[in-house]
Amino acid sequence: MPEPNGMPGRGEAFFVVLPDHAAALAVASAVPHDRTLRYASGRPWLIGNWPGAAITAAQAGAARIAVLGTPAPADRLRREAGRLTGLTALDRLARTLPGSFHLVAALDGRTRVQGDAAGLRLLFHARVGGVTVAADRADVLAALAGAGLDERQVAARLLWPLPHPLPHTPMWRGLTAVEPGEQLNLEPDGGARVRRWWTPPEAERSLAAGATDLADALTAAVDARTAGGGTVSCDLSGGLDSTSVCFLAARGEARVVASTCPGRDPADEDLEWARRAAARLPGVEHAVWPAEESPLVYAGLLDIDDALDEPSIGMMDRARVLSHVPRLLAKGSRLHLTGIGGDHVTWCSEAHYHGLLRRRPRLALPRLRGFRALFDWPLGPMAAALADGRPYRRWLADAAAGLRLPPAPPAAGALGWDDPPRLFGWVTPDAERMAADVLREAARAAEPLAPDRGRHADLHAIRACARIVRQWERMSARAGLPTASPFLDDRVIDACLAVRPEDRVTPWKYKPLLVAAMRGTVPDACLTRSTKAEASMDAADGLRVHRTDLMALWEDSRLARLGLVDAARLRDLASRPAVPALREAILYSTVGCEVWLRTLDGGPRAAAAAPSVKETG
Repeated sequence: MPEPNGMPGRGEAFFVVLPDHAAALAVASAVPHDRTLRYASGRPWLIGNWPGAAITAAQAGAARIAVLGTPAPADRLRREAGRLTGLTALDRLARTLPGSFHLVAALDGRTRVQGDAAGLRLLFHARVGGVTVAADRADVLAALAGAGLDERQVAARLLWPLPHPLPHTPMWRGLTAVEPGEQLNLEPDGGARVRRWWTPPEAERSLAAGATDLADALTAAVDARTAGGGTVSCDLSGGLDSTSVCFLAARGEARVVASTCPGRDPADEDLEWARRAAARLPGVEHAVWPAEESPLVYAGLLDIDDALDEPSIGMMDRARVLSHVPRLLAKGSRLHLTGIGGDHVTWCSEAHYHGLLRRRPRLALPRLRGFRALFDWPLGPMAAALADGRPYRRWLADAAAGLRLPPAPPAAGALGWDDPPRLFGWVTPDAERMAADVLREAARAAEPLAPDRGRHADLHAIRACARIVRQWERMSARAGLPTASPFLDDRVIDACLAVRPEDRVTPWKYKPLLVAAMRGTVPDACLTRSTKAEASMDAADGLRVHRTDLMALWEDSRLARLGLVDAARLRDLASRPAVPALREAILYSTVGCEVWLRTLDGGPRAAAAAPSVKETG
């Protein structure tokens, strides 16, 4: 069974937060680190490895505040530290700072540590050496605690899709994740407690009011990244999201390089729309990379050596995501901005109409007919989905009993809690039992992210997106170019979630909230797009071109060693890349788990080992 392979190499950032307790000294000595911030007592408070520009810190007397992520105004942190009388007073700071960050604060020996609302800035905690220790990486904490891999959680990660609350469970025994929107308080006696600091706003704002809020929040989010000048690069795919970020960045202090990676599909309109935007961005350099040089899906899977703390379907696109990095570094970029997350926050789930049908049938019925026509939903499954009133726990328990069922009709997932999770033919009966047990256990106490299934679906989609972006950001930073996705900032999410869902999602208009918010910033000629490119051709070509690598992936499969997959069936499937089912991304969760396990037990990466601190109390 694979075990944690030690701390990340020196080039990979992480931090560990320690309590103001004598036992923390032994814990700190077991963590190879380059940087240390201390409590007023002199004991280590925050240790790890991070670039100097990635932290803003201030202190006054016994008060300490640190922001790790998007740089924060240093003078504001000094003022907050100087008047700090209690850690709960930092709620306002956490909810008003632009950017994406971890916030860590200490006062009189107590520490507050938190991430964000989206789950891009995660936290984990465990008992180590008799005290509670927190870290932003589960692999670091697992190595420190000497924790073993939990095969049941690996089996659960083979599910497609992975339902709430399973994404929040660490892959090692004895570790606990801090939910997005919650904070962890470390006490001087070595104990800890959790408190919620963020809840989604009520969806009461009109489209006009919400558009103003979103424009302000997204502008501040981009400004926080361009502040200080230099050169930044931006995705310019031609879609509304990246186009909006690019126009906002062009108004800031930094020089902007707009980066376009066209798809290989001749029907792809992205390049045309990107050029239309670039023509209206004087002073912005437009770099268009040759489509034939862009790696396909599944490229480079055998070479991945990133230290990640969970499996990720983002592994499939790693080579594509990083392909632009050397060229953008050569152009002087210090930071790359993406439009990722715009689909998840400015748009919202059609599942809102499940509730709207009951509350406002005259509004809901015509729009549901519009969605049916738009998505070609058969009437029977659509009516069944709308009539389904199962609470979330019942839905999750039912899903555990049907993991081998055929895919549910699209309307069932679009109008329900989620697409029911599935396992595929190459997953072994033992893995199925483990995954079903994990689901059943979760169902006994699971609460949806919101009582309304539309709001639940929105929050779950945001978190799922953030988990992939979190790993891409680590990969890109390791390659030398930090990345940011302003749409996933808390302030931007707040602005979007506050708008009435019937104003955000409609069959008649595409992203009406973002279009209204960007009116006057993005030229009208760039706001009229109502289509979105899809990469099915690139994925199909990737299966064909990288068939040999996919077959090699299963020759000495780590999943097979654990008894979770039938490697022979996977090799056979990889030898037939034209199988229609493979175009539906059914391999993603399995490939993500396999590649991740290979990085754990060595793979091509040689990580520095670190001693563990055994539990003593």
